[in-house]
Amino acid sequence: MTLVQLEYIVAVDTYRSFVSAAEKCFVTQPTLSMQVQKLEEFLNVKIFDRSKQPIIPTEIGMQVIAQARIVLQENKKIKEIISSQQQDVIGELRIGIIPTIAPYLLPKVISAMLEKYPELKLLIWEYTTEDIVHHLKTGVIDCGILATPLVDQHISETPVYYENFVSYISKNSKLYKKKTIDANDLEDENIWLLNEGHCMRTQVLNICRSTKNNRLQSLTYNTGSVETLIRMVDVNDGATLLPELALTDLSAKQLSKVRYFKSPEPVREISLVTHKNFIKKRMLNALREEILAIIPKNMKQRKKKDVIGV
Repeated sequence: MTLVQLEYIVAVDTYRSFVSAAEKCFVTQPTLSMQVQKLEEFLNVKIFDRSKQPIIPTEIGMQVIAQARIVLQENKKIKEIISSQQQDVIGELRIGIIPTIAPYLLPKVISAMLEKYPELKLLIWEYTTEDIVHHLKTGVIDCGILATPLVDQHISETPVYYENFVSYISKNSKLYKKKTIDANDLEDENIWLLNEGHCMRTQVLNICRSTKNNRLQSLTYNTGSVETLIRMVDVNDGATLLPELALTDLSAKQLSKVRYFKSPEPVREISLVTHKNFIKKRMLNALREEILAIIPKNMKQRKKKDVIGV
């Protein structure tokens, strides 16, 4: 039994395909299949049910794969120990980030990290929260940047900043003359929402459900883009809620439609999320430091803010 064989069965379990697993492991499919078969013969068990499509582990196979993930994770710690002694940020960091954070945070963070840590390789994907948590558990990514808190005993959360939700209101709204608003002011507004699966949609609904707003159910258009929400209000009236960092891309005319909430302001807690067994601590700390370097001071504290659940 070898570490390579364990890597191969973990890859097959992750991608549920021998072909895809081979591509991700940079080997031919026959080579990977042969090594998996050798491991099955060595253990005298069938790890995968090849009659199913996509391929799934057998009952005993699931236990073997779970242990293989632990063995591989522990093996990686040896390199991390060496790296920590060298005081260097070297290697590969695979990051998953939700789409409502990525465009406003990552460009500056990526630029700073690549300049400061030339031997660091960043691999980044935009995923929904559900996908990020799944990929953390299966080892596809190392960390996630997303809204928390999440209720999951298998992952670890490190809060980094607290981002205000702000309202974006049509000039034809009766709220346009107000300087600040509260959730109850949204009672008579049509609220534009993100698609199902986006945690920010859930948070906006959690804010609006504290009102008697019955117009949420009449919406017929949802989107996966914060920019589209803004355009829908500009063209079709109504209102939406935006993350505060999105305001940096707005024109002066658009900024006139932004209204902050009264205290305690609704915010989303943004965290770095990892698997409980995460070992690339030096890389994670470097990422956290670069995020904090570009975040406004008012977002770094939770005082007098209402963290909206996801």
